[in-house]
Amino acid sequence: MISINAKLHPNIVGKRRRADMSAARILVVGSTMMDLISYAKVIPNAGETLVGDRFQMGFGGKGANQAVQAARFGAPVAMVNAVGDDAYGASHLANFVKEGIDTRWMRTVPGSSGVAPIWVDANGINRIIIVPGANNDTDPAVAEEAVREFKPTIVVGQFEIPQATTLAAFRAARAAGITTLLNPAPAAEIDPALLSVSDWLAPNEMEFTTLFGGSAIGDGADERILAAAAKSGVNLLVTLGGHGAAIAERGQPIQRVSAPKVTVVDTTGAGDSFLGAFSFGLASGLTPVRAAELAVACASESVQKPGTQSSYLSKEEAAALAAPFLAGGAS
Repeated sequence: MISINAKLHPNIVGKRRRADMSAARILVVGSTMMDLISYAKVIPNAGETLVGDRFQMGFGGKGANQAVQAARFGAPVAMVNAVGDDAYGASHLANFVKEGIDTRWMRTVPGSSGVAPIWVDANGINRIIIVPGANNDTDPAVAEEAVREFKPTIVVGQFEIPQATTLAAFRAARAAGITTLLNPAPAAEIDPALLSVSDWLAPNEMEFTTLFGGSAIGDGADERILAAAAKSGVNLLVTLGGHGAAIAERGQPIQRVSAPKVTVVDTTGAGDSFLGAFSFGLASGLTPVRAAELAVACASESVQKPGTQSSYLSKEEAAALAAPFLAGGAS
């Protein structure tokens, strides 16, 4: 792992000499999904029916996943979302309470909650279809209210709810000098207004290619990432799975964080585990590179177990992982 005192963006509340978890407050404006995961040795082709190995149902949604992983590090976390008036919606609310996540800005609306049918092959690689359902009713006014009342250190958003809702939250955050992190997933054209109030843009390798063209790994990757950061006008964090992560802060050279070699069982939710940990790290005052090191270590643990939130570090494991980072060690 590399350890560099990277220059922080002016909006990042992290200019302390030592990281301070007590200052971290994380607001996630994002989705909830019920993950319906089928495991099979191979994925069927068009028109083909295969017999799978096993099935697992669990809590998911990019927003919920990132909130849960961040909360397991011990920081106050709040969630903004809408769930349906069905059994899935009630289960999500109960799960957030169990995880210690503030649900004052969750709403229940008529209709179905979001679901995510997922296929995972023998190599742990997943394919996902999301059906947003009630996520589309997440209210911009409620998101603004949450920023004002929860007073977060960082606001995190994704693309499984309407961009207009995330924009409302990010505008309120920008006005208050609060850091914003946008995970453009699933990949889609970014509203220029939303991009203009985003401090960090965090795509994975495929999303990077969709948004900017070219690959974030291989020959010329650093130049492509720097060009993308310059084009978008934000700090860029690209998650690269087994290749770790690349960080392009405005005006700074590319920094890369490598990932350890591990036995991959299931990659579902690993990117969300990364971003939950990264958000916690930034909010706690770690430099972006140190926050990415923490995030890589966290996500590398999650891919070694099946499921989404069920594969994440427990509160005790997350605390043990973060301790040397917060103390200024683990270089």
